[in-house]
Amino acid sequence: MGLRILYGVQGTGNGHLSRSREIVRRLKQDGHEVRVIVSGRPAERLWDMEAFEPYRVLPGLTFATRRGRLQPFRTLAGLNLARFYRDIRLEDARGVDLVITDFEPITARIALRHRLPAIGIGHQYAFHYRIPVAGFDPFAWFVLRRFAPARHRLGLHWHSFGQPILPPVVPELPAGGPVRERCILVYLPFEELEDIRRLLAPFSGWEFRIHHHLERPLDEGHLRWRPLGRAGFLRALAESAGVITNAGFELASEALQLGKKILVKPLSGQMEQLSNARALALLGLGEVMNRLDGRAVEAFLRRPGGVRVRYPDVAAHIARWIAGCSWEDPADLARRCWEETLFPAEAVPAGGRRSARPLIPAESGSSPSCRPR
Repeated sequence: MGLRILYGVQGTGNGHLSRSREIVRRLKQDGHEVRVIVSGRPAERLWDMEAFEPYRVLPGLTFATRRGRLQPFRTLAGLNLARFYRDIRLEDARGVDLVITDFEPITARIALRHRLPAIGIGHQYAFHYRIPVAGFDPFAWFVLRRFAPARHRLGLHWHSFGQPILPPVVPELPAGGPVRERCILVYLPFEELEDIRRLLAPFSGWEFRIHHHLERPLDEGHLRWRPLGRAGFLRALAESAGVITNAGFELASEALQLGKKILVKPLSGQMEQLSNARALALLGLGEVMNRLDGRAVEAFLRRPGGVRVRYPDVAAHIARWIAGCSWEDPADLARRCWEETLFPAEAVPAGGRRSARPLIPAESGSSPSCRPR
């Protein structure tokens, strides 16, 4: 029999929504009853939400940025902790068998308040293990570990780094039209429009499809500005030869699945993105610029192509693992996922050792009980 699941999605990044959409869809197909809370983004800025029905949108907690840099004081000033704790207190958790949180803080604390089993799924949970870290910040480290706590954690990353973490959850991507070798997808949501324009204007021999927070499309010669939208974004990704983006996790994962070359500009002062950039460089999977740098863009455009990693249907593996109610140790789940990953031999793990099949520790641990309906 299926489980009654409360599923939380952090809405501040499109990657959380993209990943959770696949897992929620799979859980529903397997007969579980799933209701969803999305927090951290206004409802009017959400799209392609049908897979999450029934869902509610709550303010939650989010981060403030300006010109590609995290703004800690603006972040703290914008927090509405009274509303945050009220939403936790008022949530009716009767009948819930399991809470799943994709780094969403309200549902994580609902699980703590009602002593419900909680599974955290997402890239942020990989930071509970030994993975490449850059820009270490004690406060950021505390936030990564305490923002959305969960007893059972499924961390996701591009490589196992010898840890019991999983490959990315990548949705089925559209084929799109033929790849245009001089077309580049640009997604730099934390950067100002004028800064992006100044960066890319000199490269008139290339077409840049720039997706940003816009009301309507705008063409300025080789700069093609487009409003955010999942379907159009995925078509542009499929047809582009490469991607210029911040160092978020999900878009880079989709680009790797398609074999696109990648240039990332991490969000300044954000340890997670700085660490992602370091991991991409260590693995030889992408290029990094620490500021909007025309010379880095020029070198990137001259690169012949990207590295392709074939990740399995991780969402299906996760759904089967959840149904099994043996959540204490994810090592066996991780092993199965990596065994199905076609990983390029040229990628180099953090220790510098080349490996076509990442290694993880031997399986161990016991299984908790779960309460099926």
